[in-house]
Amino acid sequence: MEGALPGVNATQVTRPHAATKPVRWAADAVAAMREGARLRLDYSAQSLWRVDRTIEEISRQSPPYAAVEPVMRGFGAYAGEVVVRLTGGEWWSSGGDHWVRTPDGRLWDPIDEARRCFHGDGSLRLLCRDAASKTV
Repeated sequence: MEGALPGVNATQVTRPHAATKPVRWAADAVAAMREGARLRLDYSAQSLWRVDRTIEEISRQSPPYAAVEPVMRGFGAYAGEVVVRLTGGEWWSSGGDHWVRTPDGRLWDPIDEARRCFHGDGSLRLLCRDAASKTV
């Protein structure tokens, strides 16, 4: 194959294609929080506490979910990217849905967890904690 590096395949030098959209959504959420709420998100597990609190604050205002769905998708993607960076996992996608697969083979749905958090029944911080734990 012309232009290829001998012994190196694309998966060794690039992130999976499935990561493209969630990584962009996460970066957009980080930028929006920095510019709009003056809140810096640093892709740490601890930062997910602030994200959970922000989702709770949005939920208390009772907007229709459809109005905040892109924001929740961004927060979920941010949490997924935290899990990817913390555990060495990777993004997977199928049919427009995106999950994180941790090295132990478990699949996580941080975007749905953000939706659950908005409805009062989820936590991105706890999802990250569970994903980082080695027990199954």
